[in-house]
Amino acid sequence: MNKRLKAVPLLIVLIIGLVVVGWRALPFLADKLPGRIQQRLPRQLLALVMTPLPTALPAPEITAVPPQITIPPLPTATFTPTSLPTATREAHVTAVPTQTPTPSPTPLPAAAHIEGLTIIAQKFNNCGPTNLALTLNFYGHDVNQLEIAAVLKPNYDDRNVSPAELAAYVNGNTALRAAVYSGGDLDLLKRLIAAGFPVIVEKGLFPSEWEGWMGHYLTVYGYDDAAQTFTSMDTFLGPWDGRGRPDSYETMTEFWRHFNYTFVLVYPLQRETAVHTLLGPSLTDPLAMWPRAAQTAQAEIDNDPDNAYAWFNLGTSLTRLGELTGQPEFYASAAVAFDQARTIGLPRRMLWYQFEMYVAYLENGRYQDVLTLVSATEISEGGRNVEETAYYQGLAFLAAGDEASAKTAFSQAAQLNPNFTAAQQALANVQQ
Repeated sequence: MNKRLKAVPLLIVLIIGLVVVGWRALPFLADKLPGRIQQRLPRQLLALVMTPLPTALPAPEITAVPPQITIPPLPTATFTPTSLPTATREAHVTAVPTQTPTPSPTPLPAAAHIEGLTIIAQKFNNCGPTNLALTLNFYGHDVNQLEIAAVLKPNYDDRNVSPAELAAYVNGNTALRAAVYSGGDLDLLKRLIAAGFPVIVEKGLFPSEWEGWMGHYLTVYGYDDAAQTFTSMDTFLGPWDGRGRPDSYETMTEFWRHFNYTFVLVYPLQRETAVHTLLGPSLTDPLAMWPRAAQTAQAEIDNDPDNAYAWFNLGTSLTRLGELTGQPEFYASAAVAFDQARTIGLPRRMLWYQFEMYVAYLENGRYQDVLTLVSATEISEGGRNVEETAYYQGLAFLAAGDEASAKTAFSQAAQLNPNFTAAQQALANVQQ
């Protein structure tokens, strides 16, 4: 009996020790859980046990920025694009038609609404494939979000499907056509809707303070000038009765800006001329589209110098111009713009979705900046499941002369998405 009594304190100490060890291990264990499991746990529990993540990407050491960046002049001759490999960009714009049409001067109706779209509730982090599925269904192509996701994100925990990947799926798997454009505006959205084209918009989303900022897709299919609202299918927020979610013109502008006013347009091949007419040469010609987007960003910076998204968009557009022309001046100016965006503060998930910052820094020989940003992105379970992150990490290691680390990074990117051809090619190159 006495032995049993003596064992009680030891048992209590052992239980307390196990509880303490278990509690301290909870943040590590919770962070290692797949995202689809994390999302099913009570938010209060996750907030209690998980270490808070940084609210922003790390700022650069370089902080001196001119008040305005001069956009370098476009070349008059044909340049060979830079040799730096890039990830899934080929579907970004359609071919320019032989005869450049003039945008229609037809006055817009005060309201327009496209009938026939059916809302679909997305699976975990599947807004891209889901919005594409409901748009393809609208055009009579019978496909579901999981079939699209199986091609574009075979890793269920992948946090990003890029606009170019969505367009590539349409062009490679259907009789329809699709392309991606940046630098859009509200008037263009209205014109496309009035002409009967639903528009997949890439935008920012801030569902709650705890969840933080993230990227999102919407399919916009209606507008009303009197109410000053757009109507869209929101596969994450609903509603699920098919009446659509209203967003004010102001809200649409604010959150669309987070992705450089980028949109994906899906359309039947027989309506391609009508699409080009609506878009006009300022969007169908990449050498016109990217300066337009850069000028929009610069105008927003002039109006609000502390807008980090406008600085980021300026950097993105200048990087694209660098890729098109091969001129280093574009990359140099882009890096300055990105530095300013980071100095002001960018959401920690920003580089889950947009990768031009990596390209600009690589072209300027700033490999450590890329590695620093990759490390900040990979802190979270979500960031570790973005294949482009590992891919650009590999490019930075390779440029810095660390071929072994580059091989590991390219291998990780290829494992995360076996269909990611840029990573497969990069891995094959370092294995030769």
